[in-house]
Amino acid sequence: MRLSLSYFATTLPLLSSFLLFAHVTSSISPVCHDNERFALLQFKDNFFTVQSASENPSAYPKVRSWNVEEENSNCCSWDGIKCDEDTGHVIRLNLTSSCLYGSIHSGSSLFHLAHLQWLSLSDNHFNFSEIPSKIMNLSRLTHLYLSRSHFSGQIPAELLALSTLEVLDLSLNDYYLKLQNPGLANLAEKLTNLKALDLTDVNISSTVPHTLANLSSLIYLSLSECLLRGEFPAEIFQLPNLKFLGLMYNRNLTGHLPDFQKSNPLEVLGLSYTRFSGKIPDSIENLESLSHLEVSVSLFSGRIPASLGNLTKLEYLDLSNNAFSGELPASLGNLHSLKTLALVSYNFSGKLPSSLGNLTQLNSLLICGGNFSGLNSFSLSWMANLKELTYLDLSLSNLQGEIPSVFMNLTKLTNLRLGYNHLTGPIPSWLMNLNKLSVLFLQSNQLIGHILVEIGNLTQMRLLTFALNQLEGSIPSSIFQLKNVQWLDFYSNNLSGTLDLNMFLLNFKSLDTLVLSSNKLSLLDETIVNTNFQKFRVIELSSCNLSKFPYFLHNQDRLMGLDLSSNKITGQVPKWLLNLTANTLEYLNLSSNLLTGFEQDLLLPPFAALTSLDMRYNKLQGPLPVPSVYAYSYLVSYNQLTGEIPTWVCLLPNLRILDLSYNHFGGMLPECLGNFSHELSILRLQSNNFDGSMPDTFMKGTNLMMIDLSNNSLQGRIPQSLANCVKLKFLNLGNNQITDIFPSWLGTLPELQVFSLKFNKFHGVIKEPKTSFEFPKLRIIDLSHNRFEGNLPSKYFEGWNAMKDAKASSIDYSLTLSNKGREMEYERVSNLIAAIILSNNEFMGEIPTSIANLKGLRALNLSNNNLQGHIPSSLGNLTVLESLDLSNNKLSGEIPQQLGELTTLAVFDVSHNHLTGLIPRGKQFSTFENGSFDGNSGLCGEPLSKKCEDSETSQKEEDRGSESLFAFGWKTVVIGYGSGTIIGVILGHIFSTRKQDWLAKTFRLRLKTTERKRRGRN
Repeated sequence: MRLSLSYFATTLPLLSSFLLFAHVTSSISPVCHDNERFALLQFKDNFFTVQSASENPSAYPKVRSWNVEEENSNCCSWDGIKCDEDTGHVIRLNLTSSCLYGSIHSGSSLFHLAHLQWLSLSDNHFNFSEIPSKIMNLSRLTHLYLSRSHFSGQIPAELLALSTLEVLDLSLNDYYLKLQNPGLANLAEKLTNLKALDLTDVNISSTVPHTLANLSSLIYLSLSECLLRGEFPAEIFQLPNLKFLGLMYNRNLTGHLPDFQKSNPLEVLGLSYTRFSGKIPDSIENLESLSHLEVSVSLFSGRIPASLGNLTKLEYLDLSNNAFSGELPASLGNLHSLKTLALVSYNFSGKLPSSLGNLTQLNSLLICGGNFSGLNSFSLSWMANLKELTYLDLSLSNLQGEIPSVFMNLTKLTNLRLGYNHLTGPIPSWLMNLNKLSVLFLQSNQLIGHILVEIGNLTQMRLLTFALNQLEGSIPSSIFQLKNVQWLDFYSNNLSGTLDLNMFLLNFKSLDTLVLSSNKLSLLDETIVNTNFQKFRVIELSSCNLSKFPYFLHNQDRLMGLDLSSNKITGQVPKWLLNLTANTLEYLNLSSNLLTGFEQDLLLPPFAALTSLDMRYNKLQGPLPVPSVYAYSYLVSYNQLTGEIPTWVCLLPNLRILDLSYNHFGGMLPECLGNFSHELSILRLQSNNFDGSMPDTFMKGTNLMMIDLSNNSLQGRIPQSLANCVKLKFLNLGNNQITDIFPSWLGTLPELQVFSLKFNKFHGVIKEPKTSFEFPKLRIIDLSHNRFEGNLPSKYFEGWNAMKDAKASSIDYSLTLSNKGREMEYERVSNLIAAIILSNNEFMGEIPTSIANLKGLRALNLSNNNLQGHIPSSLGNLTVLESLDLSNNKLSGEIPQQLGELTTLAVFDVSHNHLTGLIPRGKQFSTFENGSFDGNSGLCGEPLSKKCEDSETSQKEEDRGSESLFAFGWKTVVIGYGSGTIIGVILGHIFSTRKQDWLAKTFRLRLKTTERKRRGRN
């Protein structure tokens, strides 16, 4: 909501008084002066009257009544004009919403009206002309309104000479107006009589001067959307007459709420979309006149104070999207005047207070995103009292069970949003009786059953979505009774049957968004020659068994979004589609089809407005199709495209995602790759044939978060400019021919989580880091199949703090890990585990014990090196470890018995070392095959055929192991199988093929133990 003087003029009596134009009530009108009549007529002649020049729908050209016919020669009777009753001079000129179009200059006759006290030119179009310096001639002005007038440029210093001004409104000129030199401080110094100041949308770009607190007469102050920065002076809150304060949409403006005194007259306070922080003080209750409080999307924290419930005049309260936490105070139920309550947040917890049922005047209630407990039909019974409710949004609020039946009492509801919850069961029949509903959002729940035939009762429906549920059956034909519907979304259910697309085209006259994707539907597209088909904005027909482009698209010349992905469409993208949507289409997804190319040659961009193109998983051939210069997402991976990356890529300044992976591109990477777009976030060029060196042009300020250049033939060294990519989270240069030493300088990247250099020609010693802060967020590192040598970098292990947390991190990029000789692709790693893979190098020395501090480690692969010494027993501290590969080294000594306690271990390999002694028994070790221990002649015990020496010690160990196996049983083994978060090795066959053998051996061991104890007693 935009808090501006003109907006609140119609809602707050105090502010309306600033805008009221008092018409003459005297029976005898004064006679205007000839020179002023002439000046007014001259002013009129300088402008066209164009209806579109004013935004107000009731606007009309007031100057039409201005003429010099004998019966209308007195300008004091003209529309919009008031004269002084004694002198006849024009003192007020109200041309608000008068459809004026044209420029205004210092030579304008307007400035001959020297007696003007009140001037409004708001809601006209002055063609981006500057406010003329001759405004200073109107030295008697007390009220000046120039809002929504399309003025531009610097506000002239001469305006600040109007020292009698009490009301100044320069708002809503879309940042074209500037107040910088002079600035806000100069204005506060000169215009000391101001009572109302509205600079909404004026480009001030400065801090807020403390001198504003000297304007003791201020009643109204709006500095919203002014690009303000720095700390807001707290003393301005304490101005003795201030009733309206709007600071919204200044995203670099900081500040805190002060302690309020009882005398504070504030009625409206808007701080949304700022960086105000801290707590809402308990003294908020002293703002006894407050009717409107809006602090959403800021940085406030702590609990919502119970004292807020004492603001009995409050009508509008929005505390959404801050860092508030804890339970909502029951005192909110005391706000009996409240009409709008918005509490969107992910940090609220506990139960919703039933006292909210006292808010019987509520029209709008938004309680979204909270982690509320027990939110269901029973706990929401208090809502039955909210009879006036028209807007209810409980999205993302942990709502459970069936759709609460209490909503059937809310018969005035027009807007019901229950998406992204845990609602179950069928759609209730009573919901179809809420026939005033125009918006119904039920997306992303677990609703089952059918879409009811009675849905045709909701004849006022405009926006309807059942997306991401488990609904089944057919879409009832009664859906076509919703004549007013604009948006229908059935995405991702189990809906089935055959639909005739023409029914959607012929029955809906307002429908502009149709989503049928990801169901089990089949669509009929019989050709109907009808030029009166409804024109759509968005059509999504993914996974609808289409084999060709639907015919009805032939007349869709207004399309902004089209998704035909995951169908069976063959051949080329037709020329008619490119031409028809060339100027409108912004989003196009044709991925996962059988397309081979485009029917027309794409030497020039076919779509002038296209921002997102997805052609992945097709059979596209030839060179790269040219996208729009506005493209921000360009995805053509998994095709058969050839050639080099063309130079036009360097002309895409808005590009955020570039994915050319899994094609047949070759040649060198273009030099511009690291600096052509400040917006570029994801760069995926893996699995092509690129060669040469990486460009050393990665610039400072880049937004790059992912770079994947793996599986190419890149050579040379890693460019030092990569250190400029401070937002980088994912870097994969694996499977190339890069020759370099370990790039320790990348350790300065503060966000890097995944780092792979595998299968290259890296060499040398990895030196210990100079500080303990290098690679601070690293969770996966793969340096395998290189020629690194020397000792393992133990101090790095000490500083990788992100791996010390067993909780998985979140990242959204694909990843391939090497484990046990197999490559595993993880297209979207949403739960990022911790893994260290240093296999197939020339590392030597001992395994550092510092690895054991990485408690979050899930995979550790040090195989195929020259490591010596013992396996550290402290590795038993890695309680979430799922894969441990130490094979093909020169390790000696015993396998630490502590490793037998790792219940999550699914992969274990110590083969081809010099290990001796008893293999640990029980838990996961009982699942490992012989091959895990091959090549260690000194090892003995299960699963090897070689038995350990039958000594008392070994017998006790064997007894303990057998009893441990028997006690733990198969449950432990199965737990181990399920724990493989990312390694995912299937061991289920062991359970089935060896279960009987293990049970028999356990039985024999128990018999042997019993016999030994019997001999001991004898």
